[in-house]
Amino acid sequence: MQKWVSRGLFWLVVALVLAQAIRPSRVNPAIAGQHEIQSHLAVDPAVDAIFSRSCNDCHSHKTVWPWYTNAAPVSWLVAWDVKRGRRELNFSEWGTYSPKRVAKKLDETCEEVTHGDMPPGIYTLPHPNAKLSPADVEAVCRWTQSVGGTKPESERGE
Repeated sequence: MQKWVSRGLFWLVVALVLAQAIRPSRVNPAIAGQHEIQSHLAVDPAVDAIFSRSCNDCHSHKTVWPWYTNAAPVSWLVAWDVKRGRRELNFSEWGTYSPKRVAKKLDETCEEVTHGDMPPGIYTLPHPNAKLSPADVEAVCRWTQSVGGTKPESERGE
């Protein structure tokens, strides 16, 4: 039994070492200022601070890549989450969105924070300051409605 455990641990270490050779892309593309959300909407300073603290790492080209994103398999998971987050909503590419998509993203932003889906728990675990307070959620939803979200508060499930 002890021999089996030793071999298992040995092969686990070998696999983890070899996994380090597979490096995901961790790129922050250049930001075209004319496409950033701030160039298209009047972003309330409090909401901008919330986005910076809780959203930009996955939903912009301003990702801060912490030290642990250098180690597989964590690096794979974080890179995948950032890629998926940017594809779903990217504050650095806001100017490329159609008016219909802008309204949809504003509504979805309020819905996601209201339901506690954003930021996700796997993100707030190592980033406890990213957790949203009820006041943060209210500020984001009030702002999304004021700049073009289409759903009234009664339809947001608050």
